[in-house]
Amino acid sequence: MDLSAGHVWVMVSAALVLLMTPGVAFFYGGMTRAKAALNMMMMSFVSIGLVGVVWVLWGFSMTGGEGVAGLFGSPFASFGLEDLIGTEDMISAGFGATFAIITVALISGAIADRAKFSAWAVFVPVWVTLVYCPLAFMVWGGGLLGAEGAIGSVVGEAIDFAGGTVVHINAGVAALVLALIIGKRRGFGTDPSHRPHNIPFVMLGAALLWFGWFGFNGGAAGTAEEAGLIWVNTLAAPAAAMVGWLITERIRDGRPTSLGAASGIVAGLVAITPACASVSPVGALGLGLVAGIVSALAVGLKYKLGYDDSLDVVGVHLVAGLIGTVALGFIALPVDGVGGGLFYGGGLAQLGAQIVATVVAIIFSAVMTLIIGLAIHKTIGFRVSEEQELNGVDLSEHAETAYELGGVGVGGSFRPVAETAPAATKESVNS
Repeated sequence: MDLSAGHVWVMVSAALVLLMTPGVAFFYGGMTRAKAALNMMMMSFVSIGLVGVVWVLWGFSMTGGEGVAGLFGSPFASFGLEDLIGTEDMISAGFGATFAIITVALISGAIADRAKFSAWAVFVPVWVTLVYCPLAFMVWGGGLLGAEGAIGSVVGEAIDFAGGTVVHINAGVAALVLALIIGKRRGFGTDPSHRPHNIPFVMLGAALLWFGWFGFNGGAAGTAEEAGLIWVNTLAAPAAAMVGWLITERIRDGRPTSLGAASGIVAGLVAITPACASVSPVGALGLGLVAGIVSALAVGLKYKLGYDDSLDVVGVHLVAGLIGTVALGFIALPVDGVGGGLFYGGGLAQLGAQIVATVVAIIFSAVMTLIIGLAIHKTIGFRVSEEQELNGVDLSEHAETAYELGGVGVGGSFRPVAETAPAATKESVNS
């Protein structure tokens, strides 16, 4: 079988999407305290290892093929991917793995600074198996929400080109559930040390995410014309979202921030994910602008509602994912002059399909994550002790520190050696 340009593009796209998970690590790592930065980054990196194993053994099998009650494919149909050797389907399997990896990595931001690494290492393969793979099958694999599925055949098939429901709503809901199970950080809302410790890392992470997102959205493009539209929309939406977020900050807080710019980029990328092949560039600009403004306002809700979503997974991924998915009911372009969103004369059909798919994704992810999260929390425990949290999870979970200044591991803030030295030696150090 010849290696076509299409095959090469999918493999390149898969590499771009895989790069996004280290991008998440930098993005999240910079947003935490210094003494939790390595732990935060490790939660993303270990997701690559754990999901990579699951995906090869049974994960890919569960996202396609003959379904079980429309919920998931047989885990044994392509167990170990042995039957894909010598076929071009192996490329699709690799591409799909990168989506599963980043989806679960996104969740980790909600429980930063206080989660046991061992509990996270249990959660990742279980959640991918019982939540991500089934929902991917329901939406993309011919399951319940597909055109011929039990739900999709009645209300119509929802548009989700690259993961509005499967990735972002799914991860956002799971993040909220875990944050509620584990509880708030010590000093949540009052301790200034919980501010991001390394904004350049956050900006670097956003840049890597935006770069990789062209593969995330464009990897499944079927034609050059579709690929061009996806590329431009993946540029337009986050650009407008960044502007919207910064304007919101300027009006609300008096000044725009670097963290806001990075967060706005991600909000726009999330919103355009399900819609990248189905809206015009002007529609992408409008979608991004709305997502940037609404997400900027939504991130503050955790203080009013009392849940500790540490790194704003809910405010960015869930909120922008909802906006991008539901908006397709209004702004989706007609296909060959047929259908489309409400604004294009397509009626309420597409809007109904988008809302139903969104509700199903929310309920399924919430219920399944609650079961998994509570099971882990009640057995091995999901949260570190108060002492370990105060000292920093980098030390307690990994025996490492992100920064060494003057031979002293620094966490939380950059302190002079004298302030971190034992009391008996401070006088000699100061002298």
